[in-house]
Amino acid sequence: MFDLHRLRLLRELKHRGTLAAVAAALSYAPSSVSQQLSQLETEAGVPLLEPVGRRVRLTPQAEILVAHTEAVLERLERAEADVAASLTDLTGTLRIASFQTAALTLVPAALGLLRDQHPHLRVHVTHREPERALPALEARDFDLVLAEEYPGNPRPRPAGLQQEDLLDDPLHLALPRSAGAADADGPTAALRSLADHPWVMEPEGTAARQWAMALCRGAGFEPDVRFETTDLLLHQRLVELDHAAAFLPGLVWSGQAPTVTLRPLPRGRRTRRIFTVVRQGRGRHPAVLACRDALRRAVGLHSRQE
Repeated sequence: MFDLHRLRLLRELKHRGTLAAVAAALSYAPSSVSQQLSQLETEAGVPLLEPVGRRVRLTPQAEILVAHTEAVLERLERAEADVAASLTDLTGTLRIASFQTAALTLVPAALGLLRDQHPHLRVHVTHREPERALPALEARDFDLVLAEEYPGNPRPRPAGLQQEDLLDDPLHLALPRSAGAADADGPTAALRSLADHPWVMEPEGTAARQWAMALCRGAGFEPDVRFETTDLLLHQRLVELDHAAAFLPGLVWSGQAPTVTLRPLPRGRRTRRIFTVVRQGRGRHPAVLACRDALRRAVGLHSRQE
């Protein structure tokens, strides 16, 4: 019979890519990880790793073992959820990852609701963008991730993850003062009127950047991106000080009145979808159910503030 601990190390290697990354994540020495995987190869009777330059990759037989390991771990998570559901007091630690605007507006309210209803539940929150948070969720670094999807830019949906919609967040064109009113003939023309202005956008490789570039190119121009950051509060500040134009979501205002001039975007491009993501085996855990309920109630509180 295969050793589950060694199977989990093999799975970690698939998700994290290198022996050093596995060792760092699990607080092991790299030599210990290598030794454990060598013992697993002996148990399996077939090679599980093959060298590729200075790294290693999983053999087809190793991929088979990882697929079965995923199924076993999912079943164990369901068992953990069933045990937790049998208890009257919700305890333990819930690990959440959230992108910035949700962390500023929705998460604090949800934390308050969870604290009132489940005072013995420890909630750990990490600010992490979905591009990094979702792979970490698959690697079991988090229990729940708040993620976003921009119009026309759908994310891949891994079979082992389960999504639940939370809200649609409106997106707007934010005008610097030097742009004037930009009351051109419709949203596309208003966007095109900013072709010669500097822009602030999220970094290359992010879903938000891909969406923003496609929107500008659809209006017939290549934006002059002079500022790059995932910090949308900095986006807001650069617009306020007339340094750049930007695309800003509704959540950035935290229920307060906007501090810059906003214009609508072309139809079909006006909202981003915000949702929660968990692993399949984790979705029934009482802590996850309580967190999702608290987030839905936080959305209701936020809507009443607008």
